[in-house]
Amino acid sequence: MRQFLSRVFADLSEFLTFITTNPLAIGNPRGHRSAEIRRSVPECQWPDWNFLTTLTEFGIGVRSVLIMIPPTTTSKPIHNNLKGILWMFAYAALVSSMHGSIRYVSADMHPFEIAFFRNLFGLIAVAPWFIRLGWAPLRTNRLGLLIGRGALNTVCMLAFFTALSTTPLTEVTALSFIAPVFAAVLAIFVFGDRIGFRRWAAILVGFVGVFVVLRPGFTEIGTGQILVLVAALGWGVCLIIIKALGRTESSVTITTYMSLVMAPLSLIPAMFFWTWPSWEQLAWLAMLGTLGGFGQMAMAEAYRVADTHVLTPIDFTRLLFVAVIGYLAFGEVPDIFVWIGGAMIFSATAFIAYREHRLRVERRN
Repeated sequence: MRQFLSRVFADLSEFLTFITTNPLAIGNPRGHRSAEIRRSVPECQWPDWNFLTTLTEFGIGVRSVLIMIPPTTTSKPIHNNLKGILWMFAYAALVSSMHGSIRYVSADMHPFEIAFFRNLFGLIAVAPWFIRLGWAPLRTNRLGLLIGRGALNTVCMLAFFTALSTTPLTEVTALSFIAPVFAAVLAIFVFGDRIGFRRWAAILVGFVGVFVVLRPGFTEIGTGQILVLVAALGWGVCLIIIKALGRTESSVTITTYMSLVMAPLSLIPAMFFWTWPSWEQLAWLAMLGTLGGFGQMAMAEAYRVADTHVLTPIDFTRLLFVAVIGYLAFGEVPDIFVWIGGAMIFSATAFIAYREHRLRVERRN
């Protein structure tokens, strides 16, 4: 066990060193960069978009765009699928624990206030970039789109946190897998993407999976389930916005503006339900930030060292982790329809990610 923990901390140290020495290596290799960025960042292969952004949007609670860390660079290829899978398992466990903690804290604190503190702790993550780069992360010609994306993310986060506070964790997780399916459909209209028969079939399976989880006409559809779907649709739009921003903006700029916009915006609704947290609640809120931060690093490290299509299926373990947490902490027992529907939705997501990977490889060759 001691050997395993030593290796984990060694990998974390390696990753943090990578970030601090190349803070914008996670940026867009095709977009605009300042002179400092151009000097310090090697040209990188462009990562798979839709699924990576979805992991961050849902899993971390709308956190950073570290998902743009490329799996390889032209100067030093890095490839270790086994290590990436282990990091994805760690990501799933950490994020599921964060969601369970949100559920626990929401018994005495409004989810809007929890969301604000989550965003407040998120500001700490971008502080090192300002220390190293000064005001460079704020330079942009697309301020309106960045602020709009942050505002939409805030609404989605509030809806998602509210759903976590009122709805079984497994249902929230299962329904949240539908976001990239929404994004795939939206990409047709925004970017003119062509979708073949197989991806259309996957989209259909995903939406059928939603109906299997909800079973309209057989069980009552609660507010929480509706809020998850609203958040998923909103995050689908965010995926499209991120893809558009990624053509001209570095990931540090996108991440910085998201944190700067979401923290004050989430404070506004939180003030209507504000109660000063106790020391115990502050400890839980700090733990939320810690779990989210380590989950963020684990996910980013996974996609830095391994292929997207290899890691995609591992994200389904989030459903397993939240099922265990829900049962042990809250006495929740998911029914068979949640498992079947969740598997259908996730399978659709995984297939779409795989097909996009295959098409990208074919175009590259």
